[in-house]
Amino acid sequence: MAIRQTLRPRLRFLTALLGLLAAVAAPAREAAPGSAALPQPSLLVFAAASLTDALEEADRAFTADSHIAVKTSYAGSSVLAKQIEAGARADVFFSADREWMDYLEKHGLLRPGTRHDVLGNALVLIAPADSTVQLKIAPQFALAAALAGGRLACADPDSVPAGLYARAALTELGVWDAVAPRLARAENVRAALAYVARGEAPLGIVYQTDALSDKHVRVVDVFPADTHPPIIYPAAATSSARPESARYLEFLRSERARQIFSRYGFSAPAP
Repeated sequence: MAIRQTLRPRLRFLTALLGLLAAVAAPAREAAPGSAALPQPSLLVFAAASLTDALEEADRAFTADSHIAVKTSYAGSSVLAKQIEAGARADVFFSADREWMDYLEKHGLLRPGTRHDVLGNALVLIAPADSTVQLKIAPQFALAAALAGGRLACADPDSVPAGLYARAALTELGVWDAVAPRLARAENVRAALAYVARGEAPLGIVYQTDALSDKHVRVVDVFPADTHPPIIYPAAATSSARPESARYLEFLRSERARQIFSRYGFSAPAP
């Protein structure tokens, strides 16, 4: 009896010690190699500046569905294409025109078979929201006179898609020579939009989607579609793209993405 009474405290001590060891060992097993969560896959997208607002929402929707994180770098398509050519790491290029996509394709910097036309847009003439300027876009319209000594804000017409479209339209309408010396050249279309929104330029040429994104500007008129090449936004995987890029490109062409882009004023690409 005395021996049993002596052993009981020791047994209780051993039982408590084993329980404590089990509690300590449990988290160790959970943190053991092979059981930790894998890092979240991610993508880097180079996209035209005019896509900023719409693509940010589309990216959030894609990540919510796929659990693939997306980081997007926005700039003029020409700048982004040159960065990719120079070796910048990107998985997807989303351009505001076909020419810069053609450029990368010609240099073997796109993954074959991944290129698709995704969106369309329109070109508009804008003024500050409080401006009283009224103009109807037509051949030989009085654009230079309407500037009243100010400048016409426009993405660089030598390289940036929005500027190339603008130059084509103004040339077709017969007013390019009159306004070319009066340009406020911007590095991308969003910079041109900002010039007008801040009142630094009395008029500007941007995409319709850009005008809709800023309450500080208003659309004066829309350039007829036949005055410039179709505004097309193609997207493609780069030659160094990660496998997840295929799923991202598929999403860009999905009905859910189409609805998002449509709310921001984008249209289906012209045939």
